[in-house]
Amino acid sequence: MEKINGHIHSIETCGTVDGPGIRFVVFLQGCPMRCKYCHNPDTWQTDTDGTISTSMTADEILEKYDGVKEFCKGGITVTGGEPLLQIDFVTELFKQAKEKNIHTALDTSGICYNKSLNEKFEKLLKYTDLVLLDIKHIDNIEHEKLTKHGNKNILEFAKYLSDKKIPVWIRHVVVPQITYNEDYLKKLGEFLATLTNIKALDVLAYHDMAKTKYKELNIDYPLKDIKPLTKEEAIKARNIIIESIKEHKKG
Repeated sequence: MEKINGHIHSIETCGTVDGPGIRFVVFLQGCPMRCKYCHNPDTWQTDTDGTISTSMTADEILEKYDGVKEFCKGGITVTGGEPLLQIDFVTELFKQAKEKNIHTALDTSGICYNKSLNEKFEKLLKYTDLVLLDIKHIDNIEHEKLTKHGNKNILEFAKYLSDKKIPVWIRHVVVPQITYNEDYLKKLGEFLATLTNIKALDVLAYHDMAKTKYKELNIDYPLKDIKPLTKEEAIKARNIIIESIKEHKKG
């Protein structure tokens, strides 16, 4: 069988915010979304000719993991960019990882979900222990303003994961003037209340530490006039979502 090569942007060992435990994190190249607060704009471009990424097989990734596995006992997380652009490679990597009893986590926006590809998704999820699902905005129109894409297929993916009983950590970045809005936060909670597989909710405060990277890449930073969210505001936002979940669960 011909081996599948992945387009790898970078690899991080000892990741502490990419799933449970200390993890081996694989960043894949390519993403269809253009989130205004993205801190990895260098992963956007899809690499079809191998000029901006490193081509690696699942075997080569796992060989690197084996060299640091004593420090990365949490497992392997695949992120991006958008890892579902390379779903066949991620499936192969996770399949081999599970053969070695390695915990697997997929960090995705869900933007690539399409019901017509459910056979591929079912194969991937067979080897996926956890999905870190990043819901950018609950409102479809505002989601498109924020990312250049609507959220219909993302919310469908969330429901699909719930139906399949795949454990999910929900991630939501709260941005002043964009998602730091009580109505939107309540609507997000209302949607999350329909899911049965949520194991954690990470409310992430917007920060502007990527400004330097945008400058180096000669890319305009869209949110340069928006101040970072405070810790207190992030706690308030999370509480609004949690209370909305509880309210609609009761209903």
